Amino acid sequence: MFKDKILLITGGTGSFGNAVLQRFIDSDIKEIRIFSRDEKKQDDMRHRLQNPKVKFYIGDVRDKRSVDGVMQGVDYIFHAAALKQVPSCEFFPMQAVRTNVIGTENVLDSAIQNKVKRVVVLSTDKACYPINAMGISKAMMEKIAIAKARAMAPDSETIICCTRYGNVMSSRGSVIPLFLEQLKNGKNLTVTDPNMTRFMMTLDEAIDLVLFAFTQGHNGDLFVQKAPAATIDTLAKAILELSHSNSKIQIIGTRHGEKVYETLVTREEMSRAEDLGHYFRVPCDNRDLNYDKYLAMGQEKITTIEDYHSHNTHRLNVEEMKQLLLKVDIVREDFSL
Repeated sequence: MFKDKILLITGGTGSFGNAVLQRFIDSDIKEIRIFSRDEKKQDDMRHRLQNPKVKFYIGDVRDKRSVDGVMQGVDYIFHAAALKQVPSCEFFPMQAVRTNVIGTENVLDSAIQNKVKRVVVLSTDKACYPINAMGISKAMMEKIAIAKARAMAPDSETIICCTRYGNVMSSRGSVIPLFLEQLKNGKNLTVTDPNMTRFMMTLDEAIDLVLFAFTQGHNGDLFVQKAPAATIDTLAKAILELSHSNSKIQIIGTRHGEKVYETLVTREEMSRAEDLGHYFRVPCDNRDLNYDKYLAMGQEKITTIEDYHSHNTHRLNVEEMKQLLLKVDIVREDFSL
């Protein structure tokens, strides 16, 4: 599907964009466009790659004109641009809205206007039952993508779908790079709540999920990968054992906007989800605005079904967590494995 096609990655200088480049750089794709507002990261990436297939565009998803400027001739889009840090979004919620909500609308409107064939919007487990500004803005991002997809004609040239995943283990700002930095500096590993659980995915798995959505998605679909989870205590112990460090685990208490566990699929979504083996597909909610019938009709199934969350999925032990960590490049590099 990618032969001689142009792929646009918004937020392309981040962890996901770098991983996609590794996957596609030697393929028969015609061009990969990296769109972001960070010229330093773009310059670093340009010098490192030295590849004529990769084109760099400075711009911001908040600015529709810069989005329109990069969209000409694009066939496919991976929309990864976002504000992702929970604490910073808590203190600056409108910044999260401008990037994650308004920025997504700009990307989707421009994609539809330019007849882009497929758009995959990247979301997060924090969009389920959100309790923080980052999760709320990502939940609105999903709603916007699904609403745009729902409004498309059956014969539309543009297909919009979403992916939702948990912690990508080596992504910028996540807990594993933090733990590795603390070990380098001879510090203890700071753990908020040792019983807190999080889904664990590698970057390769995140890309596989996006590519699965890309090839299998219909307008308004949302795709979720079934993933194992681990307590933060298990993760910290696994890293300490791999590093043979004398550092200890230091409990510091829960931060702003953190949950004890994360949900990947709500019970409302599970009631209509399709089990595809390794993935769940949640089709577009195509109900109309006729509210009257909702007073007389409901779904008993929703009251009995359970969410899919990090407390009820497969729980990794320390040995399993170590094996998963060994798939992460930065862990192997830091420990010379």
